[in-house]
Amino acid sequence: MSERSRDNGQRPVASSLDLPLAGELTASDFAGWTDELVEEFRVHAQDGHVGSRLLSEDPRVRVWEIRLAPGERWHAHRHVLDYFWTAITSGHSIQHTHDGTTRAVHYKAGETRHFEFERGEFLLHDIENVGEADLVFTTVEHLDSENSPLPIEP
Repeated sequence: MSERSRDNGQRPVASSLDLPLAGELTASDFAGWTDELVEEFRVHAQDGHVGSRLLSEDPRVRVWEIRLAPGERWHAHRHVLDYFWTAITSGHSIQHTHDGTTRAVHYKAGETRHFEFERGEFLLHDIENVGEADLVFTTVEHLDSENSPLPIEP
């Protein structure tokens, strides 16, 4: 996996991802992406807020919660640390990923997915709850990963 570059400051140029991404691929090559969404990915390209609320942090881990009401989305954010997420509730989302893909994802309560990153690798994505109930996740980042943690503002 490698960092994505920009094409003359316009649409991002896709790079391949070798991650265990969930869901069904519904679009590629930035199909359906609005200019506003592309701009959000540019603005949040280094945003380390991988959840809507930081629950705990110590020298080893950051524990985050993402809680999305139906129709709510969490903006683009960048993962650089090894991490895992667990779905607390079952539900459905749409996710856009920095390689220009869009996925429809279905979660079951208790489902967990792990990610590991080599030096310089990352995942930049958003998430929108397209289900009928709250969508809740716990995400745990391992601070002793190959990459340095991104700074997070309070």
